[in-house]
Amino acid sequence: MRKRRFQSSPFDQINMIPLIDITFFLLIIFLMMMPIIEYGTSVAPPELNSNPLPEDYKTVAIDKDGRLIYDKRVITQEQLLDELRKLKSNSPKTTLLLRADGARSYKEVISLMKTIKNSGYKNISLVTQAEGAN
Repeated sequence: MRKRRFQSSPFDQINMIPLIDITFFLLIIFLMMMPIIEYGTSVAPPELNSNPLPEDYKTVAIDKDGRLIYDKRVITQEQLLDELRKLKSNSPKTTLLLRADGARSYKEVISLMKTIKNSGYKNISLVTQAEGAN
């Protein structure tokens, strides 16, 4: 009988060391790359300055008592609807600005915006106060 030169026995265990080495290597790479990825993101914050007012504009406002003011006079929503329809037909390029007192409810402002939309204006510019100005 011949004797084998190399006696090999079947493997009954999996060697985990290479797998653990690769896992730690990838973990170290990700830990080193995270600050670079996080701080390398380019973000352009919005500017605080607004666009200048257009040349031809009208203002609709709600004061703190809930009165509607259009063209420096107090009117109702029905009268406002009629006035805005006339304005839209006479000068369609007129920009409409909406001002509302901060004490008024959101529902009132939305109701006014709905009235303006029903008059034919699709774009309404909301006038706000600059941040920090009181």
